Amino acid sequence: MKVLLLGKTGQVGFELQRTLSPLGNINAPGRAELDLMDEQAVAAYLAYVKPGLIVNAAAWTAVDAAEEQRVEAERMNAGLPAQLAAWAKKENCRLVHYSSDYVYPGTGESPWQETSTTGPLSHYGKTKLQGDRAIEQSGADHLIFRTSWVYSARGNNFMKTMLRLAESKTELNIVADQIGAPTPARLIAQITTLAIHSQLSKGLYHLAPKGETSWHGFAREIFGLAQQTGKQLTMGPENAHPIPTSDYPTPATRPLNSRMDVTKLEQTLNIQLPTWQSQLALTLGEYLEN
Repeated sequence: MKVLLLGKTGQVGFELQRTLSPLGNINAPGRAELDLMDEQAVAAYLAYVKPGLIVNAAAWTAVDAAEEQRVEAERMNAGLPAQLAAWAKKENCRLVHYSSDYVYPGTGESPWQETSTTGPLSHYGKTKLQGDRAIEQSGADHLIFRTSWVYSARGNNFMKTMLRLAESKTELNIVADQIGAPTPARLIAQITTLAIHSQLSKGLYHLAPKGETSWHGFAREIFGLAQQTGKQLTMGPENAHPIPTSDYPTPATRPLNSRMDVTKLEQTLNIQLPTWQSQLALTLGEYLEN
């Protein structure tokens, strides 16, 4: 099977390139080979490669920048998925795509289900929801994995930022009223590959580890685990202080509740997703080894 992987330089794309390799011939064009902002270039590339499976890990992920750079965010998060879905429908090809907890309104304390009412608070969230709907309405054979708080041993992410700051700072104030599940890119790639291999029924699925925490709780766990491995830090978990979102204003509004119910994915694939703490230990270990 010919597989087209888009977004190979991102956190999820990098991991997918490794996990998808047993499925077939992987075409993974970089930015120099394919400009995803160019609709005609994408159309020509699809016609040339003729993939049997498209895995779209490309996205505009700069949440705050999306408030200003709206055209770019709309193309990457809405226009590109719509274009891929239309092609997949016409050519009888399966499309795998990734969505975000930012499509939900962030209210309450109950975990969101796949059937929950959406209500994005930011332009980023709105564009992600537009992409999801375009895929669902296309009639294409698709899998949409809605995930949260993505991080990995590579790229720019919260885990690496916290470790860098803890090497020079003695105190940090960290938001404690946004709740979700930190999701490593490696887990996303592993579940994606399992889902494709298992021929998971088309539809939308939540994909995140079990459990929940705040950014403050996440940071404390990062600092504690790093210290246990002998990593030299100038501060520990006790020097991370909780603050409300209102004390840390950003251009894009963040959801306070990013909890996601993963029951549907677990039951359909007959799996048990791991805890966010166990996944952090693996990811942090990988990063520190490198």
